[in-house]
Amino acid sequence: MINFPLKGAEFIELIKLLKLLRIAASGGEAKMMVEAGEVTLNGQPESRKRAKLRAGDVVRIFGKQICIEP
Repeated sequence: MINFPLKGAEFIELIKLLKLLRIAASGGEAKMMVEAGEVTLNGQPESRKRAKLRAGDVVRIFGKQICIEP
């Protein structure tokens, strides 16, 4: 499990999170992962590349769980 603190921000966009955590090497690769259905948000498939992730959200991709913290 990976804990990702927002550090005072209200949200982070899904593709930015994937890039920051180096799950995706680029924004284009992150978009392709989302479009391919590789990502779930709070247990549901997520197809919005710029979905706004807020504290309490849980993202899963490639067997990794990412918890968004305040």
